[in-house]
Amino acid sequence: MSPNTLRTGPFAPLIHRSFRHIWLASLMSNLALLITGVGAAWAMTLLTDSPQQVALVQSALMLPFLFLAMPAGAIADSYDRRRVAMVALCGAALANLLIVAVALAGVLTPWLLLGLCFLVGIANTTFTPSWQSSVSEQVPGEDLPGAVALNAMSFNIARSFGPAVGGAIVAIVGAAAAFAASALLYIPMLVAFWRWKRLPEKPRLPPERMGSAIVSGVQYVAHSGAMRAAILRSFLYCAGVSAIVGLMPLISRDLL
Repeated sequence: MSPNTLRTGPFAPLIHRSFRHIWLASLMSNLALLITGVGAAWAMTLLTDSPQQVALVQSALMLPFLFLAMPAGAIADSYDRRRVAMVALCGAALANLLIVAVALAGVLTPWLLLGLCFLVGIANTTFTPSWQSSVSEQVPGEDLPGAVALNAMSFNIARSFGPAVGGAIVAIVGAAAAFAASALLYIPMLVAFWRWKRLPEKPRLPPERMGSAIVSGVQYVAHSGAMRAAILRSFLYCAGVSAIVGLMPLISRDLL
């Protein structure tokens, strides 16, 4: 790839050091959540024969995105995004390590596993808006569309390899090792945000309360046809795919 292509092509945002480091680290952090999902689903099949509880693993990981995404976005707009992201990453890593601890102690139960997965989901829900909204501070305006596209590519790359990597870890070492690996995979992103020298911004508007910030976000979506269409398409797609993802561990256990 020539230097001119790098400066003008789809990978142009990677020229900026902070964005490049955070983007590379995001490959690992996105992988972590997917590995957690595989490890938790398989651990649940060993703890219970209930299809409902196995399917609830994905619900526990993803429900925070449904119910807490707007408050998390308001937090990202109201506080230092770098610090919010770092705290959330620490929370996700600690929740995974807690699952490892209770599993090794032999006291892991189905409902305890679901509760800890819910904590992982809360941490990732808090992290995502802070990470995504910080992109505008890492690249200039002309590179922002490309940076957003690269972040989407990062998740798709992790989605392609994450379940396979998680399955390999579970098959070779065990489910507890998958949670330990997930905790370690959050570290590169934590280091990348810690090294990012964020320039303090002078607020152009007075601080907004969380409630009013959420209302403003809902009003924006309500008056944006493009946003409504994108959210509806995402909802319909996820609703169809979630059943497959949630019950696949049972199929693997019973038929393979």
